[in-house]
Amino acid sequence: MNQHLPISRVINLIPDESQRLWSIDLADAKRSLLEGDVDAVLQLGGSFALFVQEGERIILARSLDRPMRYFLAKSTDGPVLIIAERMSEIVAELTRRGWAAQFHPSYTRMVPAHHTTTLRLVGCPDPNPVHLRFFDPPRATLGTDLDVIGRQYIEAVYDELRKWLHAQDASAPIGVPFSGGIDSGAVLLCLYKLLLNEGQSPARLKAFTLSVDGEGDDVRQAREFLSRVNLEMFGEVIDVPSSAVDPLRAVAVIEDYKPLDVDCAAVNLALLAGIRERYPDWRLLVDGDGGDENLKDYPIEANSELTIRSVVNNRMLYQEGWGVESIKHSLTYSGGFSRGCVRGYACAQEHGFVDFSPYTRPSVIAVAEAIPFAALTEGSHERLYALKGDIVSRGIRAVLGLEMPVFPKRRFQHGSVSAEQIAQLFPENEARYRSHFQTLHATLG
Repeated sequence: MNQHLPISRVINLIPDESQRLWSIDLADAKRSLLEGDVDAVLQLGGSFALFVQEGERIILARSLDRPMRYFLAKSTDGPVLIIAERMSEIVAELTRRGWAAQFHPSYTRMVPAHHTTTLRLVGCPDPNPVHLRFFDPPRATLGTDLDVIGRQYIEAVYDELRKWLHAQDASAPIGVPFSGGIDSGAVLLCLYKLLLNEGQSPARLKAFTLSVDGEGDDVRQAREFLSRVNLEMFGEVIDVPSSAVDPLRAVAVIEDYKPLDVDCAAVNLALLAGIRERYPDWRLLVDGDGGDENLKDYPIEANSELTIRSVVNNRMLYQEGWGVESIKHSLTYSGGFSRGCVRGYACAQEHGFVDFSPYTRPSVIAVAEAIPFAALTEGSHERLYALKGDIVSRGIRAVLGLEMPVFPKRRFQHGSVSAEQIAQLFPENEARYRSHFQTLHATLG
C-alpha cells in the first residue's frame, strides 16, 4: 500500500437534503466555506453540516445543534475520507468496502462547533486538521441591569424562532417537549405570541409532557405552568411504562456513554416514541436544549473539575468544553453541549422528527456571553443559580408582556419518573454504559 499518495476520494454520507438552511442556498453556503469567509459562515441561518473540497484541501463546518464526524480509511489507491453524522454510518461504509477491521470509535473525529476544520490529507503520516473559529462573541459587555439583559436575551430567542417559523410549512403542527421549566416554558410562550403576531393559528402548538408509569413531577409542574398563563389547551401528557425507558438502547442511539446524556436520551426516546405512536405524521419539534448552558445553570459542586471562577471566566465553557486547543478537548466527541447536542439530534432522527432549539443559535449565545456573570455573582454559587430564572422571566415580561412561572431546576430524566424510580432506572454507573458501548463495536475491529 502506498500511503503517501494524495487523498484518493471523499465519501460524504451526509445528504444535501438534510441541510436546513433558511435564507441562502446550499451552493452559496459551500462557496462561503471554500473561500474562507468566516463572517458569511457565521451568518448562515439554520442547521448545517457542510463539506467542500478543492483538490486535496477539505473544509468542514457544522452548526452547534448537529453532529458531523469524519474518519480516514486506507485503501490501496490512497487515503479515503469518510464524512457522516454517525459512527454507525461510518462502520457500515467501511464494512461495505471490506475495511471494517480499520474501525475503532476513537479513530472517528468530531468537527468542533463554531470552527471550520481544514484537512490536507496526503497519506501517512496524516497532518492534523486546522481549526479556524468563525464565532467569537465578545464577553461581559452588557451592564448589570437584569431587565436589559433579559430583554436582549428573549428578543434574540424570539427572533431566531421567527426566522425558523418562516422557513417551515405554515400548516405543520409544532410540538414542544415541555416540562414547565424555564427553557421549555420560554420557548412555548415565545412560539405562542409569535404565531399570534404572524397571523397564524396558535392551535398548531402542543406542549408534550412525559410521564413514566403515570408519575413524575414534570406533569404537575407543566399543568401549573400552563394554568398560570391560561394556556391549558396546549398541554398533552404522553404516558409510557417504565419498560419504555431503556438507557442501553440510548447508548446505541447517541453513540455515547456519559450517564447524564444517556439518561436524558433514554427518556427523550420514550417521549418521542410516544408522540410518534399517537401522531404518525408529526414532524416539527422545538425544545429548550442549550438554555442551561447559555445561562450556566448547572450545579458546580457536582463536577470536581469546575469552580465558579472557571465557569464564569472561560469562553463558552458549557457550550464548547475547554476548547479545541486544550489538552482536555476530546477529538472523538468534542466538548460541552457540542457533545450533548447529539442526544437531541440523534433521538429526533431515530423517530423521524426535525428538532430545533433557538438557544443553540449564535445570536442567542452571543447575548449570553455578553452577560457579566462575574460581576453579577461575585463568586456566589447561589447568585449564579438564581440568575437564569430572573433573566428569562424579566425578558418574557418585557418582550411578550407575560408573567412566566419559574420553578426550581430539575433534570428531564428526574422529572418524568417518581422519586423512587430514579435510582432504579438511572443508576450512576458510567462503567455499565461504557462497557455496553464498547460491546456494540467489539466485533468490528
